[in-house]
Amino acid sequence: MGCVSAAAPVEVEPEIVPDESTKLAQPWVTIVWNDPVNLMSYVTYVFQKYFGYDKKKAEKLMLEVHEDGKSVVSSGSREEMERDVQAMHEYGLWATMDKQAE
Repeated sequence: MGCVSAAAPVEVEPEIVPDESTKLAQPWVTIVWNDPVNLMSYVTYVFQKYFGYDKKKAEKLMLEVHEDGKSVVSSGSREEMERDVQAMHEYGLWATMDKQAE
């Protein structure tokens, strides 16, 4: 005896649209500012060492710091950004945190 089963209906996930609740999930950023002390190669090294960025991304962020005066280097919860700012200070970089721009 053969048994034929009907295909189960497929549920389609609704498209996720960012709203206030998802914006609140990562509302803080760490900003590294340009300074007259640290070499560009050192700043690139710090971004690779601490954040685990590949050389290309670390250099891109370093150039933003150098050319634009600042760069957003990470985003996340307030506690995570406090930790990142403290780490940047320990490496001798000037960093602050701020609420993420909307």
